Amino acid sequence: MSPAASTASRFTPYAATEIAKGWDALYAFLLIASLISCILVIGGLIVFVIKYRRKVEGEKTPYISHSTTLEFLWSFIPFVIFMVVFVWGWKLFHDFRKMPENALEIAVEAQKWDWTFGYKSGRRVSGEFYVPINEPVKLVMTSKDVLHSFFVPAFRNKQDVVPGRYTTYWFQANALGNYQVFCAEYCGDKHSGMLAKVHVVTREQFDEWLSNDPYKGLSSVDIGQKVYAARCVACHQLTDAKGVGPGWKGMFGRSEKMADGSTITADENYIRESILNPNAHVVEGYPAGVMPTFAGQLNEQELMGIIDFIKTVK
Repeated sequence: MSPAASTASRFTPYAATEIAKGWDALYAFLLIASLISCILVIGGLIVFVIKYRRKVEGEKTPYISHSTTLEFLWSFIPFVIFMVVFVWGWKLFHDFRKMPENALEIAVEAQKWDWTFGYKSGRRVSGEFYVPINEPVKLVMTSKDVLHSFFVPAFRNKQDVVPGRYTTYWFQANALGNYQVFCAEYCGDKHSGMLAKVHVVTREQFDEWLSNDPYKGLSSVDIGQKVYAARCVACHQLTDAKGVGPGWKGMFGRSEKMADGSTITADENYIRESILNPNAHVVEGYPAGVMPTFAGQLNEQELMGIIDFIKTVK
């Protein structure tokens, strides 16, 4: 069980990095300082209302001169607290933005509604990625369509993922476990389903995972089902219900009417083309340009796996 799961009742998610612990400490300081200020201000008002209330009709309020010492203190003390919070917050922000030179680099591609992670070894995965514990990791991120935002609550930091440019994000997880990745920028109908997992493992487990074939021992249908769960489930249902994209139930071999009035049989070539060049033929009733291209993201084994899996959805 991950630390995040074992501490689900905490006021905040589990802090899996040192920076996250720093943010939590600053947040706790702000809460305590605000509570003390509230007690002093509201409590003082209540005391004054009771103590100095008019008790006798016609009684005049006594003249009270100002106190230079009190006026200085109630101005100087909040100023000191403000400067402490400012310096503390700046230090945390500086640590968040200062990328370690020896960090493990992972390329991240965002698109509606999926995260893809690429390692320098050539391995690419979708919907999840692995990192070694107690080692800095740098994500170099870009978007293929609209603005997204990479957010891991357990790390307490997030970064916009922008089309046409690269943004960076780093973390160093110090607790083993599985942590949820969210998109924190509204990006369309399935925004809430744009999820991923980051698995923090030992260096030995990471090296073993990085060198292994992710589809070792799986049939073509099993490979397709795995790819579907990672990359297709947000838009295509395993029923004939209309969603963001057509449902897959009974689709293979069926005649599909296109937006241009033509009719195409959903065979192997059609499915392959729909994955690699989705705007070549758009099914009637669906807008063009919604489905992104997966050209260069899926290999032949994965393409054939999806086709074989669709054949079984009846």
